[in-house]
Amino acid sequence: MAPHLRKQLVVVGHGMVGHRFVESAISRGLTETYDITVLGEEPRPAYDRVALTSYFEVGAEALGFLPSGAYDDPRVTLRLDTEVVAISPRQRIVTLASGEDLHYDELVMATGAAPFVPPVPGADLDNVFVYRTIEDLDAIRTASKKSKVGAVIGGGLLGLEAANALHQLGLETHVVELAPRLMAVQIDDLGGRTLNQHINKLGLTVHTGAMTEAILADKKGRVERLALKDRNPLEVDIVVFSAGIRPRDALARAAGLDVADRGGVLVDESLRSSDEHIWAIGECAAVQGTMYGLVAPGYDMAEIVVDRLLGGAGEFTGADMSTKLKLLGVDVASFGDAHGATEGALELTYQDAVSGVYKKLVISEDGKRLLGGVLVGDAAAYGILRPMVASGMELPENPEELILPASRGGLEMDLPDDMQVCSCNDVTKAQIKDAVSDGSTLNDGSPCTDAACVTAHTRAGSTCGSCKTVVKKIVEDFFTAAGREVDKSLCQHFRMTRQELFDVVAVHGYTRFDDIVEAHGSGRGCDICKPAVASILASLLNQHVLDPGNRQLQDTNDAYLGNLQKNGTYSVVPRIPGGEITPDKLIVIGQVAQEFGLYTKITGGQRIDLFGARMEDLPAIWKRLVDAGMESGHAYGKSLRTVKSCVGSTWCRYGVQDSVGLAIELELRYRGLRSPHKLKGGVSGCARECAEARSKDFGIIATDKGWNLYVCGNGGAIPSHAQLLAGDLDKETLIRYLDRFLMYYIRTADRLQRTSYWMDSVDGGLDRIREVVVDDVLGLGAELEAAMDRHVESYFDEWKATIEDPEKMARFVSFVNAPGTPDPNISFREERGQVQAAVNDGPVSLGTTIPVGAP
Repeated sequence: MAPHLRKQLVVVGHGMVGHRFVESAISRGLTETYDITVLGEEPRPAYDRVALTSYFEVGAEALGFLPSGAYDDPRVTLRLDTEVVAISPRQRIVTLASGEDLHYDELVMATGAAPFVPPVPGADLDNVFVYRTIEDLDAIRTASKKSKVGAVIGGGLLGLEAANALHQLGLETHVVELAPRLMAVQIDDLGGRTLNQHINKLGLTVHTGAMTEAILADKKGRVERLALKDRNPLEVDIVVFSAGIRPRDALARAAGLDVADRGGVLVDESLRSSDEHIWAIGECAAVQGTMYGLVAPGYDMAEIVVDRLLGGAGEFTGADMSTKLKLLGVDVASFGDAHGATEGALELTYQDAVSGVYKKLVISEDGKRLLGGVLVGDAAAYGILRPMVASGMELPENPEELILPASRGGLEMDLPDDMQVCSCNDVTKAQIKDAVSDGSTLNDGSPCTDAACVTAHTRAGSTCGSCKTVVKKIVEDFFTAAGREVDKSLCQHFRMTRQELFDVVAVHGYTRFDDIVEAHGSGRGCDICKPAVASILASLLNQHVLDPGNRQLQDTNDAYLGNLQKNGTYSVVPRIPGGEITPDKLIVIGQVAQEFGLYTKITGGQRIDLFGARMEDLPAIWKRLVDAGMESGHAYGKSLRTVKSCVGSTWCRYGVQDSVGLAIELELRYRGLRSPHKLKGGVSGCARECAEARSKDFGIIATDKGWNLYVCGNGGAIPSHAQLLAGDLDKETLIRYLDRFLMYYIRTADRLQRTSYWMDSVDGGLDRIREVVVDDVLGLGAELEAAMDRHVESYFDEWKATIEDPEKMARFVSFVNAPGTPDPNISFREERGQVQAAVNDGPVSLGTTIPVGAP
């Protein structure tokens, strides 16, 4: 070739990885040296195959990476609907199906993979499909119009995506998987059971451990049945194979290139094949004999080949095979050593069978490093956990907090700047911060101002989307530190604060979550917005939390009206206003504890807590207590817990007011009041403060003239003393101010925000709260008092209402398919004459230990 001519680079394949290669080649200046010709076999440019299942909803255009059908760089030519039939390494020529020959100086193979169709009799019948391209989905959609039942062979990632497609088309859907669980490569047995639970709830039928023997046709040659080994056949109209993929390496084989034993173009760490001018990237490549079937490793390979062609020394030394996606609306993630294969590895699990959540962390033997994990049903923590594996950063002192639900106050981690946040595009926290720092701009010169802009600038979150929440938090933290305005949206489903959402619900009079999210949100909600909306509805309407439409919104505690303990049991806390209780009620509590084998303890809030109650025993326990005149103490809810008191002037020689009487009156007034976080009160009969009132959300201390009202205190990890709101109040004024204060807090606080933090967030702090509550500068006093009056008038005991409703009572079983069977995983030990929660030698459970689908 004459030295003055530009070099020719041919890319065979225009899928996601091929497109990434071309984008990188353009952005890094490879087109200064090469003219690039891209040969795509499909009739359309590259599109997001990871999100293929959303095609029916959003259409092909929304999935496309290149809407114009051409690259902006004139030195790149894209030829679609073009098949390569041969490669001649010696002549450096590719031959097209049209007979045309193209010369290359360098050739990049990005031919991807093809669906694996096992040699099953009948696989060639009409209405038998594979699931790989938009054209495949179009064919399936056409066939579905005359079909009622479909079956997907394969229960892995792609199989469940295919099942989702059939489900979206309105077909009765079966999933047939040879392995004993779904997604056997990515998740463990309990994760598989949890995923199975979700899928069954959607109306799909899962057949695990099932071998397909044949696809049988009717007399007209149409698919009629799917024959399974040792099982009854399935009556089906459509069959979709999604049982794995195989590298598309036929061109390489025919060209005499080396291939791996299990298929794929054999390449070294530079991604170079056995021919020095031919490279392979993505699913068609077998690096040192290993094929990687995820898009992120393919993107890494694309960047490395560009680097090599520019004279760099990039090497592919392995890949992060972590994955996070939404299957049939269910979040599923797997990362690192998900199966705990590392010697000495320990497992830490959280399971909530009610909401279908399973989380597992695999940690090092010394407890200091995160090795991997599995998340099913709630993968919000994936964006934090996966980078922790890659970076090797030390675990916090209480690693279990990493997998507790966000609604239960899970731990937030401060990630180091060099930690990789986006594995698909190799973006670190430092790069994200750089994108929003002063002076950083997009290609059009505009500055980055939000997470969406950062994604456009750095690509973080643009591929699988699993790190978007982490990217958003990094951007928000950066803006906060810089004194800039931060988006305070409740979550990705509601682009408003909790206060704004409260106002919307109140103004429109909504009573159902579905109506709220349809009118003012998006998606199906999450474990952040669902409990928040449940709290708002309860504050406004005071409905039973287990009524239809409400119970699906509750977290584990409210879902069973009990405080979940570490061994899967629940605590029972009857209300004892002011700590005052009759001997008859004490006797009943003792009898219940003795009969059901419960641990008893007098709490710091002057109540008696009964621990160790099995779920199926809760109704019987509460019936005994309700019959004795007791009611729920709401120890499980974000609501009023207790109003603690000293004995006051009734007995104490120093008491100047009746603190017990006032405490009882306030607790009975505010019982059941749902709020952004738990509420605690205290009443002391004199300045000696024996009730510790100033460590409470509202505290009242007697004076010789009346009562001093203190607000916004709390104990906890960061204690805060309550501050004086108003002094020397008579009881009527005290209650009026307290009504206003509590309702003002409920209306304006953020989710899970204690009163002390709320006060700090209010512009003007305590002074502003005093203006609203005492001075009534906003004219809201009467409205807030009326709202509290409605609560008082509508109060009912949740447990009494539950045991009177057979439908609600039906929830309290360990196994829905064996109602009388107690959970065998719950165990106890004895200490100091009482039962204690025992921790088994196996994985530590931090939630309900109900085995999903147990026999």
